[in-house]
Parts: sequence; C-alpha cells; structure tokens
Amino acid sequence: MKPISSISYPIYFQDSLGELNNFISENNYSKVFILVDSNTEIHCLPAVQDVLKDINYDLIEVTPGEENKNIDFCIGIWRMLLDFGAERSSLMINLGGGVITDMGGFAASTFKRGIDFVQVPTTLLSQVDASVGGKTGIDMDSVKNIIGTFTQPKAVFIHTGFLSTLDEREIRSGFAEVIKHGLIYDRSLFEKVRTAGPEGLTDDIIYRSVEIKNEVVKEDPFEKGLRKILNFGHTIGHAVESYSLSHGHSPLLHGEAIAIGFICEAYLSFKKNGLSQADLDETIAAIKAVYPAYNLKKETYPALLDIMKNDKKNSGGNISFSLLSEIGTCGFDVFCTEEEIFESLDYYSSK
Repeated sequence: MKPISSISYPIYFQDSLGELNNFISENNYSKVFILVDSNTEIHCLPAVQDVLKDINYDLIEVTPGEENKNIDFCIGIWRMLLDFGAERSSLMINLGGGVITDMGGFAASTFKRGIDFVQVPTTLLSQVDASVGGKTGIDMDSVKNIIGTFTQPKAVFIHTGFLSTLDEREIRSGFAEVIKHGLIYDRSLFEKVRTAGPEGLTDDIIYRSVEIKNEVVKEDPFEKGLRKILNFGHTIGHAVESYSLSHGHSPLLHGEAIAIGFICEAYLSFKKNGLSQADLDETIAAIKAVYPAYNLKKETYPALLDIMKNDKKNSGGNISFSLLSEIGTCGFDVFCTEEEIFESLDYYSSK
C-alpha cells in the first residue's frame, strides 16, 4: 500500500514502523520523546523499540482513558518536557489511541509555541480518525475537544498489527468511524463494511477509510465547509458520550456513543434532509447489527441538550448538524430545533 499524501505530510501503511525509524534518522532532532499510556507501554512500545534501536528517546507516560484527556494531564506532559530539557527542535511521538494522539498533539503544538510531532495510532479509532487531519484537543467540563488547535503532524505511521492487542469492544468502537466514512462519502465502502462487520475488517477497508478522511480534510483543513460532514452522528453522539463519562459507572466508548448518534441523526436526515425511508432503514439495520441497544432515559434529554449547545459547530445559538441526503452523500449546517432533537432521541429508544 503506497503512502497517502496529506496536506503537508505522508501517511504510511507499508513497513510503517521502519518508515518511522527512517523519518527520525533523516531529521536532525535534538531530542525525541515518546508519549504512551500504561496500556501502549506494555503492548505497543516493544514493537517500536525494536525498530528504534539506534534512537535515543525519553518516555512520558499518562493514565489511559477519555476522562484523563484534560488540562491537568497536559500540564503533566509539559512539565516532563521541561524536566527532560525539550527544545523547539525536539520531536514528540504519540503512541496510542485517540486520547494520546489528541492530547499529545495538543501538548506538542503548544509547548514553546510548537514542537514537531508524529502520530503512531494503536487503536482502530485512532488509525481511521483521530490521528489523521491535524485536529488536536482536550476536554473541559465534560465538553469533548473544546480546547485545541489545528496543527498538522509531520507524519502518520499506521501499523495495523497493533489492532491484535485490542479486545472486541475496542474494535467495535473504532468500526463506527469506518461505517461513518461509508455513510457520508462512499456507498460502496458502506456496503462492503456492512457485509464484513468488525470481524471481517481488512487492511484494504482501513486504507480506504483513511483515504476518505484524508480527501475531505485536504479540501477543507480548517472545517469551514466540507470537513463538517465528518461530524455526522457526533452532535448527539458526543453529548451521549460526555454524559456517560460524567454520570455512569460504565461509560460508553466513543464509537458506542457515536452509533447512537448515527441512528438519531439518520432519523433527522430523513425528517430534514431528504434521506429516503429505504436508506434510513438500511442505515439503522447496519448500526443495530453491530451495536447493542442503550437505555436513553427521557430525564437525561435536557442535560444532553445542554451539552449539545456547547458544540463547536453551532452558530447563532442554533444547534448544527451534518445530515445525510442519501447513503454516501452528506450535507452540513442543518439546524434542528429542541423538539426535533428530542424526537430523534425518542426514535432511537423505539428501535
């Protein structure tokens, strides 16, 4: 698989860890840092160490979990960089899932007004979504990614061998973003993914999913227009995810919450954006075949709405959605009322 050319950097698939070693060797970095969490240190770092035998680096470890993607943990990263003597000519390698690539990118992009970083995503979610596109970010007050920057990495190195370290639930979570790329951009990918299911995931499917994300980002790097379609399912999905993180003993994973958003926002697409009944039914069937039902309680609706009101895409106090017009085509900047949003949540509960 040939490298994908992004805005200003390559995305490597073939011998990606070897390419990481070549990248570091070819650049004259004064210091190299690897950011990990306790999971990737055990399961993924050894594979990286095997190819970076001649590279000196310092290791920075954080606690895993979305609930730790916040300013306090960023301060910890910045302090470690200071203690290790990081300079502007340093490199940060973010080795992990979406929390590591989001937070590590943010920490690197702001330390001394920016040091270089590369992404080595280790989960399906981070490989097809979080590591590609130059969005960095942390959460604040249960609002996801509300603090962040648009800063492109110097390269992305996707090693699908890391996926063997994940359990079924994590694969299913990342699979939601693969489904999304088909729903918003490529019906043929959607049909292939729907037939394959998470257990039939292939490198070719992952490659095409990354291609789609990259094509959209290259056309609209700062999310002024087309890139907003990548938010399909996320206005409601992020609200459900944030609420579950702050109110539940067993928080939903990102993809599990986004799957709820897919069903709600597919319904809004049917009501507001011309999605046909047949495409609505096909979308709902594909989601329900992979993701178990979740109990959305009516008494949580106002709290979910409050979270949605803080969404970055909103304009003039109106809640903005990216909605399907057909499978494979998505519009953006469609505004929905509170009543319509509550109706979509009721629709989810009825399915």
